Amino acid sequence: MAITAAQVKELREMTGAGMMDAKKALTETDGDIEAAVDWLRTKGLAKAAKKAGRTAAEGLVALAVQDGKGVAVEVNSETDFVGKNAEFQQMVASIASAALGVSDLDALKTADVNGKAVETLITDKIATIGENMTLRRMATLEGEQVVSYVHNAAAEGMGKIGVLVALKGDNEDFGRQVAMHIAAANPASLGEADLDPALVERERSVLTEQARESGKPEAIIENMIKGRMKKYLGEVTLLGQAFVINPDLTVEAAAKEAGVEVVGFVRLEVGEGIEKEVEDFAAEVAKAAKG
Repeated sequence: MAITAAQVKELREMTGAGMMDAKKALTETDGDIEAAVDWLRTKGLAKAAKKAGRTAAEGLVALAVQDGKGVAVEVNSETDFVGKNAEFQQMVASIASAALGVSDLDALKTADVNGKAVETLITDKIATIGENMTLRRMATLEGEQVVSYVHNAAAEGMGKIGVLVALKGDNEDFGRQVAMHIAAANPASLGEADLDPALVERERSVLTEQARESGKPEAIIENMIKGRMKKYLGEVTLLGQAFVINPDLTVEAAAKEAGVEVVGFVRLEVGEGIEKEVEDFAAEVAKAAKG
């Protein structure tokens, strides 16, 4: 199939690969972008697959915890200015409180806040503030103890990154340390058993091809793959990661020393995975000034 300049540009932006390498990767994979990323990684030509985790939209993540239950909600706005607006922050806090009494996002949209459904509350605030807003996500977590942490807090309980950690046992200080670790390290899952099988298989496939490129005997290749998969799982699973407070221990080992077990976590970051039209700062200011 014909490879377009737009496809080459997209792949280059995702991986940092050169133009000819990107074009060759797309040609080899019949234009499949994800397969082309893997092809480049196999050849050692991809600097990073950056696009998937790119933050785009603005707004706030808010947390609320009560009686062993924690909730995290994300409310988006068009500009970062609105995230600093006291009216917007008050609304987001009230939505997070309402989330404690419901089980999912659809129920939250119709939940009552001061006599209004959350959906109506947001619509009214759009009219008042003059920017589009959306209630994008909600996540819940339960445990013997649930600890919360907000990174880059804009106000109490809300900011750009919100983390909830569920513990079996009671150690709030350690739970907060783990939450800070999660904010920084962004693990893909709690442990190996919780990791998306498709993600594991994709990584194994790339590592297998990389190992075979070495030309070493099959027995050595198998050991190379095992070693690299072990390293990969240690990097992407929370329990296997080196604990930021004490890198000599994994998070799992540190929890054992602290007398607790980490049984779950939630991490929400504002705008994860949302494409956003690039706008210069002057234009953003001008838009906000128009109200």
